[in-house]
Amino acid sequence: MSDSRLPASYMTPGTSSFADFLGVQAPDLLPSRRAVPTGDAGSLAPHGTTIVAATFAGGVVMAGDRRATMGNIIAQRDIEKVFPADEFSVVGIAGTAGLAVEMVRLFQTELEHYEKIEGTTLSMDGKANRLAALIRANLGLAMQGLAVVPLFAGYDLIADQGRIFSYDVTGGRYEETAFHSVGSGSLFARGSLKKLYRDDLDAEGAVTAVVQALYDAADDDSATGGPDLTRRIFPVVHVITPDGGRRLPDDEVSAIADRIIAARMQRPDGPAAALT
Repeated sequence: MSDSRLPASYMTPGTSSFADFLGVQAPDLLPSRRAVPTGDAGSLAPHGTTIVAATFAGGVVMAGDRRATMGNIIAQRDIEKVFPADEFSVVGIAGTAGLAVEMVRLFQTELEHYEKIEGTTLSMDGKANRLAALIRANLGLAMQGLAVVPLFAGYDLIADQGRIFSYDVTGGRYEETAFHSVGSGSLFARGSLKKLYRDDLDAEGAVTAVVQALYDAADDDSATGGPDLTRRIFPVVHVITPDGGRRLPDDEVSAIADRIIAARMQRPDGPAAALT
């Protein structure tokens, strides 16, 4: 008769890091320990692209387009790239889609594991540091073309404000001010937000600004998907406030996108900013 009980290591108090625990108990399950043939493997998997985030008085918003590409081929039209990390934070993915989704799941488990072991939640800086460690562990795969570059944002209950963190492929962590974007269309999205962002934006204004930025990114970057009016596919948008995070329902995002598209019919390049 087999023993169905969990091994003793699973019942013994240990590290608060789930990634460290898994590295000891089942290291082959970590994406970073996976063996990959030598050479550039970047063209073998779909890539996700543009993610944008912006703070507003009382929170932060993050949005991602829905396109995944393999070279010049559209691999998927409705991929989701923005996920809740926990109740007060979200993470958006750019780079190799499959590995990025695995990293997000590992990060979600990492935060939940810490809360169960320590009996409290990680600070905002602690969450950002844990994500940096996961990215750093993926450096070997990144050097073979399987890079993952997320954008992390959340509401800091101690500092009482929304915060945004960006990363490089080596795990370098950088806190951003007001807004930021990652992915192939990020330069265009950031340029758009530079003209549209204001300190006095409310939640709806911030959502409109990031959707405008994604529209501008899709206008100039073929790897970024714009609003798909035929299939009614629109960006995934998450809003995080002191009350927690929520994904905006599709009908709410589509209403904003429809207003933006109607305005672009009159002014294709979008809202004009004052010269001074």
